[in-house]
Amino acid sequence: MFLSHHTARAARVIGVFGATAALSIGAAHTALACSIGDFSAAAVCDAGGNGVIRVTDKDASGTPATITLYVQLSMPGGERLVDTKKIEHPTAQGTTVDLNPMEWYAGDTFRVHVKAGDQVDEDIQPLTVVGDETCETSGPSSSAPATPSTHPSSTSSATPTTLPSPAQSSSAAAVPGASNAPSPAGGGTDLAETGAGSSTTVIAGSAGALIVAGGGMVVALRRRAAHRSH
Repeated sequence: MFLSHHTARAARVIGVFGATAALSIGAAHTALACSIGDFSAAAVCDAGGNGVIRVTDKDASGTPATITLYVQLSMPGGERLVDTKKIEHPTAQGTTVDLNPMEWYAGDTFRVHVKAGDQVDEDIQPLTVVGDETCETSGPSSSAPATPSTHPSSTSSATPTTLPSPAQSSSAAAVPGASNAPSPAGGGTDLAETGAGSSTTVIAGSAGALIVAGGGMVVALRRRAAHRSH
């Protein structure tokens, strides 16, 4: 009877310790189980100034997870797949992955879906919305400096202009005056080119006649003087 009493007490103690151990193991397993609460998403700028959706996985169980990013369209219920990444070795401290949304505009809304083994197949809540401050290199940039264009006038003004010298100006001005002067009366084309007129021809003929007449008078006077000497 005494042995049976001690045996019963030992069995109860062993049962209590076994139940406690089972509860501890179950609690630890529950703590290490992967859940959607281990994941978070945020719209941030990476080191290069590009807009990304950064997902953080703090799953202590280390279950690999596939992250899929969708952008919400303006039409009701419309969305488009933009990127997919995989987290191979998550840790309790947190493992991050950046998904590229391709386009980045303030007010855009993204849905992030998580598939981790057979434990998680859900969306991260709430949806990720891009804030008013966009990244420098994402979306259309209005602050980019415009490329300077070469105006035609700048090219023409850079070309040096050669001005005529005073001698050239005076000679150029004298030519139109000479061409506009009236030609002598009765003159032909040849007379206009040589500068001689009809009066010059008459004078030259008279001078020739005088020379001939003078020569004849000299010859006659010499003959008369010779005749007298005889």
